[in-house]
Amino acid sequence: MSAVTEAPARSPRQVVGAYVALTKPRVIELLLITTIPAMLLAARGLPPLWLIACTLAGGTLAAGSANALNCYIDADIDSVMKRTSTRPLAKDSIPPRNALIFGIVLGVVSFGFLWLTTNLMSAVFAVATILFYIFVYTLVLKRRTSQNVIWGGMAGCMPVIIGWSAVTGTVAWPAVVMFGVIFFWTPPHTWALAMKFKEDYARAGVPMLPVVATAQQVTRQIVIYSWITVACTLLLAPVTSWIYVAIAAASGIWFAVFAHRLHGVVRRGGSTNTMKFFHLSNLYLMLVFCGLAVDAVIGLPVLGWPF
Repeated sequence: MSAVTEAPARSPRQVVGAYVALTKPRVIELLLITTIPAMLLAARGLPPLWLIACTLAGGTLAAGSANALNCYIDADIDSVMKRTSTRPLAKDSIPPRNALIFGIVLGVVSFGFLWLTTNLMSAVFAVATILFYIFVYTLVLKRRTSQNVIWGGMAGCMPVIIGWSAVTGTVAWPAVVMFGVIFFWTPPHTWALAMKFKEDYARAGVPMLPVVATAQQVTRQIVIYSWITVACTLLLAPVTSWIYVAIAAASGIWFAVFAHRLHGVVRRGGSTNTMKFFHLSNLYLMLVFCGLAVDAVIGLPVLGWPF
């Protein structure tokens, strides 16, 4: 008679760690990096610290909700991809039903918290972001089209809109430009990662661009989107000073040059280190938004419109 093997009991610390992992904290970090500069630019200075803290907390809850629900829906994909095989649902660390409830609760709490501490507009934007990420990106785009990260990436652009609206109660054109910066930055950033894990995505049946296109075609798109991103950052010149413009221009050229180098190596048939570009793209976005934050806090006269 064979003995039934029971799953080992997990300590409270392990359980808490599993739920935290559902929220994908490393992804949230990047979202928060863009929220604070958006708030500083909206105020052209330093908004009340309590407002920054509440916006970040509400944004973290919203992002955690979206990521937890994404893990619930994509558990089948995560279990067959080496890169995601350690996520809680892939390892059966958390019952799927619990993950679903956890994600929904986080979303509801984020809405209520942002409404009470910032304003209704920011709260609505946060919920709209969750719904878009789940119903448009995860359920519709991700498994059906290689354009998934282009349009699905819009969810990752929303923190700047939420941050701006938390300060002003409105959405002005600089917030839309910052949205555009992240929108155009997301594809080259994500495609570089997808090139590294191309076999993973193919095994999971996710048609990321590197799965359905040649490496040369992918890196050509990376170059195009990189230049569009750089151009988009410079559209903020009228509401910033020479400090931001200098940082955006210098870091943008550096970013674009690396994109060209990646494409050049691929064209020559050389060995590519796409993860180097992936990490570099993170650094580039941080430099741009840190430049915005520094520029806003220093508060030098803005360049204004050239006419």
